[in-house]
Amino acid sequence: MSIQSLIPKYICDIAPYQGGKPISELAREYHLEEASIVKLASNENPLGMSPMARAVILKSIDDIARYPDGNAFKLKSAVSHKFELNPEGLIFGNGSNDILELAARTFLKVGDEVIFSQHAFAVYALVTQVMGAIGIKVPARDFSHDLSGMLKAITHKTKIIFIANPNNPTGTLISKNELKAFLNEVPQNIIVVLDEAYDEYLNHENKSESFLWLSEFSNLIVSRTFSKAYGLAGLRVGFGASNPEIIQFMNRVRQPFNVNSLAQDAAIAALMDDAFVSESKILNNDGKKQLESAFQRLKLSYIPTFGNFISFKVNKALQVYEALLKAGIIVRPVANYEMPDYLRVSIGLKEENERFIKVLETII
Repeated sequence: MSIQSLIPKYICDIAPYQGGKPISELAREYHLEEASIVKLASNENPLGMSPMARAVILKSIDDIARYPDGNAFKLKSAVSHKFELNPEGLIFGNGSNDILELAARTFLKVGDEVIFSQHAFAVYALVTQVMGAIGIKVPARDFSHDLSGMLKAITHKTKIIFIANPNNPTGTLISKNELKAFLNEVPQNIIVVLDEAYDEYLNHENKSESFLWLSEFSNLIVSRTFSKAYGLAGLRVGFGASNPEIIQFMNRVRQPFNVNSLAQDAAIAALMDDAFVSESKILNNDGKKQLESAFQRLKLSYIPTFGNFISFKVNKALQVYEALLKAGIIVRPVANYEMPDYLRVSIGLKEENERFIKVLETII
């Protein structure tokens, strides 16, 4: 008897998620010094973490032998105060990825349908498949979500719709008016998960208003993360906001102590460090202009972005990716997103962007 025969086929068929190549792995493969490697693959904050978060971690480490607060009371209070949200409508996860999975585990069963867009975050398909549900991929429109197409895809089997705004890896943004009109059209018995991992990088006019919509749409879940602008990717902490009844059921499938104590304390501090988030946003805007200018000069087409990354088109993308690796530059191939001619580069520090540009010039 094989072990595989004991496992459901929909689990056997899963292709595991592949993150950006770690610096240590590239150093081993090409015998490079880790300090010489520039990683622009995982949409991390090039400034690192908030100084306030760093200070809190150093103080909190003495309590690491204790279990964390499973209900994240202090963090819940901080998020509730910051965004004027009902604390009973909040849930915390091991990154916002955990929130996406909790939504799937709470609402899906084998045979249910889940709608998401072509070129959207790969985890939507993964959390769908792991539950034995069926992913309905709606063709994108100009690399963005086709909301009308997603409405047409709804059937009596539809349980969840995942929407990333801004979207990863394309960086596209759905306007607030379009998004709210879409929510008005979605039947209330279908959960809409609005993934807003990159909201902190948006300018004022584009900033999300989804938290204000929670009282109007009882089927809405909004997920946020501390991994991007807040610079806490390694600590893995995110949160979901919804109506308290949905959160109550999501908490039933949530693992106890799923957010560690250092992550909780650091997230509270990062949430208060508005100056760091502002600096991160300014750096990102400047870096975006720097990379866009280079792509224009090199006559490379790219997708205008609202995130902290840019997907650009290049001939023989995988060969270019490998050549960049050999030069100590890590970017992200996105062929698994049905974008085989594109690479995604995270926006880094000015000098990191410049090094990427100089190496790219020698390759193409």
